[in-house]
Amino acid sequence: MNMNKTLQSKKPGSVMVLVLLTVVILFVLGLGLLGLGQHCRIFAVQTASELTARCSADAGLTKAVFEMNEKLKVKPWDDDSALPSEANTLPNCDGVFRYTVTGESSSGYIVESTGKSGQAERKVSCALRARGPFEAAIFANTSISLKNGATVEGYNYGGGEENLQIGTNNTELGSITLANEAVVDGDVVVGVGGDPDVVINSDWSNITGETYALTERYELPSITVPQYLQDLSSQGTISGSTVMTSSGKYDSINLAHTETLTLTIDGSVALYIIGNIELKNDAQLQIVDANTNPDASLTLYVGGNIAIGNAGVINNGTADPKKLKIYGLDSCENIQFDNASAFYGTIYAPKADVVFCNAVNIFGAVVADNFKQENAGVFHYDASLRDVSLNDECVRFVVRQWQEE
Repeated sequence: MNMNKTLQSKKPGSVMVLVLLTVVILFVLGLGLLGLGQHCRIFAVQTASELTARCSADAGLTKAVFEMNEKLKVKPWDDDSALPSEANTLPNCDGVFRYTVTGESSSGYIVESTGKSGQAERKVSCALRARGPFEAAIFANTSISLKNGATVEGYNYGGGEENLQIGTNNTELGSITLANEAVVDGDVVVGVGGDPDVVINSDWSNITGETYALTERYELPSITVPQYLQDLSSQGTISGSTVMTSSGKYDSINLAHTETLTLTIDGSVALYIIGNIELKNDAQLQIVDANTNPDASLTLYVGGNIAIGNAGVINNGTADPKKLKIYGLDSCENIQFDNASAFYGTIYAPKADVVFCNAVNIFGAVVADNFKQENAGVFHYDASLRDVSLNDECVRFVVRQWQEE
């Protein structure tokens, strides 16, 4: 009887101890969870600030490259135009960035961009290089076709240069066709996201380099005729033999008469041809050799089509592809060479079909919408065309080296 009373008297005290112990445990757990939550919140805020700062820095770098390329559109290039920016706010957040561009055309440019968000700060920098339109031997927006025995090879390479390259922006089946025994002494590239095994039809050809997809689309901007040429009055059609020593604007060039006619370029000449160029019946468009005039060169801006046939020829006597530049405007749809002669020059006609027939030997580079090389012709890519001036056509700045501090 006494023992039961003792046990009953102890029960209320035991329950109280358990309740207090439970409260203490819950209190400790609550404090821990509260601290953990606060720590996670602080960590999340810091991480968000760091990410925003990094995005802001990247945005500054991207804007700097864009602004530099916008300045390139104004010719001639002026080093003083590469100026630091004001502070900019990243839209829809509290990120702020500021960038500076230092350097000059002779040594290159460095972009430094700083992004800030809250207490976080990130810095990124990159070196810029000028990239011209002829980084590849042949680049076609839509298709490339090399017929039986056609060859693409390079010369004038410096130390450590990248492989010769031909390519397309297209990703469709058979956009690049290399026929029997065609040879590409370098790489073949296809459009972003494309499968080289699908895009390149090369079962009986030889590609010495690699095949792969571009990481970004190869931009092919339209050509704009320099304002000074646009402002000139047209002098009609060139239809007879003549010697040119200065630039001009003409309706067309038509050397297709029964007699042999020659248009001779004896100076640094730029011509804006509104319409077509046609050379036939042994007609020649000839640039004098370097011994006759070391400054002789020709730049053609062509609004119509170009047809070189019936023994007509464009003869670059300097044998330097940089001395003959043919730019097809958006209205230029077809450029065709029918004769088995050597062509030294560059062609940039992003809206045109460019066709070389009858085993023409090409020295230079070509950009087109569609390109076709027939009958065992040999394409010799001049790798020195990668060296460009900021005043050249279609030059743009690209990121060469990038780093985060």
